[in-house]
Parts: sequence; C-alpha cells; structure tokens
Amino acid sequence: MQQQAGRMVERILIINPNSSISCTDGMAEAVAHYAAPGLPRIEVVRLPDGPPAIINWRDWFSVAEPLARVIEAEAAAAYIIGCVSDPGLDLARSVTRRPVFGMLRSAVTAALNRADRFGMIGFTDLSRPRQDKCFQALGVESRLAGWIPLNLDMEMLTDPVAPRAKICATARALAAQGAGVVILGCAGMARHRAAAEDAAGVPVIEPAQAAAAAAIAAVLAEREMTGLRLAAE
Repeated sequence: MQQQAGRMVERILIINPNSSISCTDGMAEAVAHYAAPGLPRIEVVRLPDGPPAIINWRDWFSVAEPLARVIEAEAAAAYIIGCVSDPGLDLARSVTRRPVFGMLRSAVTAALNRADRFGMIGFTDLSRPRQDKCFQALGVESRLAGWIPLNLDMEMLTDPVAPRAKICATARALAAQGAGVVILGCAGMARHRAAAEDAAGVPVIEPAQAAAAAAIAAVLAEREMTGLRLAAE
C-alpha cells in the first residue's frame, strides 16, 4: 500500500467529480455496509469546484484534471471515480500505480455476472452518448436490453422520496424489455436500489457498490501478495 507521512495507507477513495453534497452523501450511504474489521476503509469525497452534475461532454472533460490532482495528492490503496460515465478514467490511471475503477465499467461487469442482458436507467438524455462510449469500449452493446432516462435534475434525483416511483417504473419497464438485471445509471440514485429491485423483480446494480466490491477485492489481493513477498524475504 502507499505510504503517506511515514504510515501505511489502506483506504479506498471514492471521488465524486461533481459538487453535489446530496449525491456524495448517497454514495457514502450506499457503501457504508462495506465497513468491517479487516477490510480497507472507504472514504467518499467530492470536487467542491466541480459542476453540479456531469450532464454533458463539457462537464465530462472538465473534471479529468481535477480528479487527477486529487489522486496525486491523496494516498490510497485504490481509487473510484464516483460518476456513472467514468470521466477522466484514462488520465487518472496515468498518474498512479494504484488501481482506479470506473463506476460504469464496474457496474456493467457486475451486471453481466448476473444475467446475459442488462438495462440502464439513465440520468438524462445527454448521458447516453457518454455511456455508449463505455459500452463500445467494453464490447457489450449487444447485451444492452434497454436504456431509459429519467430526465430529473440532481437535487430531485437524490431526494430520498421524490424520484422513487419513476425509478421503480423505469426498472419495471426495462425488465419487460428483456433486461435480466438493471443498472442505476447515476450515483445519485443510490438510495433507491432496493425499491427498484423489488419493483422490477430482477437484480439491480448500484454502481458505487459494484466499484467498491471490485476495489476491495483488488486491495485484498495486493495485501496477500505483499504478505507473500515479505514472507519470502
């Protein structure tokens, strides 16, 4: 693990590239149950000067350098980019030797471990081109059963009550289109995973949780390898 100020750092840092406090808090709640003795701690931070939400390509590109600077300044065993369009992922990976996970890639991987075809609840219509770019990079376009946007602003999306009926209805619609699993397409939906799963009758993947699980696995694997190297010395 990285060293900082003479001490070992074993934490996973989730960086929300937008400035929304409610979105950041929702991610923190989503991964809170991953806290357990023996596991790396998970911290969630945001970019205070980031856009209110990652809506268009300009938002997506604008956060790449700020994300990289946080990674360079903050020692961690693994990093997660807290947005379901994976902005700045390539740049982030270039400034650290530690693993950097994108929430969208992690969610798609988790979804395809559960079913052959997945559906996505999108944030807005403008999210589609950025998420399509990731699907193409992963080669999973043919596995996408459906993509339906909510077209809600971030503050409504992160409300614990207001968007729930629409999220649940959208999850049901995706299941009806043949999705064997549904991905919540924005970190702001984190509080609604369980309700959406009950409504759809198929597994629902929350991307912060998917990325956290992948990051924990990577950190534990590195811990094991470090122990084996020390034992061999």
